[in-house]
Amino acid sequence: MKLSPKNGSFKPLPSIQVAPNRWIGDDQPCFIIAEVGQNHNGDISIARELIDNIAFHKADAAKFCKRHIPSEMTKAMYDQPYVGPQSFGETYGKHREFLELSAAQYRDLKTYAEQKGVIFFATACDAQSVADLEEAGVTLYKIASRDLTNLPLLDCVARTGKPIILSCGMDSLEVIKEAIDTVRRRHNDIVLLQCTSSYPTPYEDVNIRVMHTLRKEFDVLTGMSDHTIGIMVPVVAAALGAVVVEKHVTLGRHLKGTDHACSLEPDGLRRVVRDIRNMEMALGTGEKIVPTSIVGAKAKLCRSLVSNRSIPRGTVLTEDMLCLKSPGTGLAWRERNKLLGKRARRDVPENVLLVSEDFE
Repeated sequence: MKLSPKNGSFKPLPSIQVAPNRWIGDDQPCFIIAEVGQNHNGDISIARELIDNIAFHKADAAKFCKRHIPSEMTKAMYDQPYVGPQSFGETYGKHREFLELSAAQYRDLKTYAEQKGVIFFATACDAQSVADLEEAGVTLYKIASRDLTNLPLLDCVARTGKPIILSCGMDSLEVIKEAIDTVRRRHNDIVLLQCTSSYPTPYEDVNIRVMHTLRKEFDVLTGMSDHTIGIMVPVVAAALGAVVVEKHVTLGRHLKGTDHACSLEPDGLRRVVRDIRNMEMALGTGEKIVPTSIVGAKAKLCRSLVSNRSIPRGTVLTEDMLCLKSPGTGLAWRERNKLLGKRARRDVPENVLLVSEDFE
């Protein structure tokens, strides 16, 4: 069985194309999603600035969240008073409406992101949002943990034929299976993300190793959607085989809105991307090689055959005349048989590197 380059515990699975020149898979760089969600606070200029930062720090994708508010909640929930420091409206419905960007703005943002070299997509929360995102031309979708049980929505998204990234932060394996089975009636381009739907997530509730359980159980590519404070979890998840990592981003954790406090500011995003890419280089291929970067150190520090006494011309070399000292540019101990039993062609001083040319 061929082992996955990212995770030797599992056979590799087919990669999934998510953009004209980008795939997600075991043999691909970790796909880093910077989740804007609604941290644009309903302002398209903030949305563009977030995309600017995502592009500058070389994350792969900017993910937003699209809702059609009439499809989102009952009238009673819409009318529920929503007063507090994080509120953008006097009722919960008005608060949510304030944070929504229009279908036209989504089309504009997709174009803007692609001009910056960033893949643009979104979480779809309802059928109307799917239609709006289809009009915008997204190439993949996200389904939030809360909608894992929303099988009609899952089928609606699956019917587009586009890859789906599923978060499963609220449900059991049994519920996850129903969701995956629903998508698989249409296609099998699925990435399943381990997630814990608490904001922020305590470290003891992260459970990164569940990625492996999900892959074994459902035979799907897996990754991590992280809501902890800090940059450690995405990097560790990538090292443990995540083909996708997702992390909320913001222009400032002080900004109004519930998600900003557990999001990465621009420098945090920079460090996550940097550390994941450095980690991928550091993991290597698993093949034991001697890299060129150690040549200087090896020459300086390793040991070579050295005379531990003066060896007059004509003397037959024996092992008791040898010792090992730096530098490492001469013959190694395992090569001593090239010299033992041979006669010195000249007088060899004490404490010098021994070379084949001095013996016959």
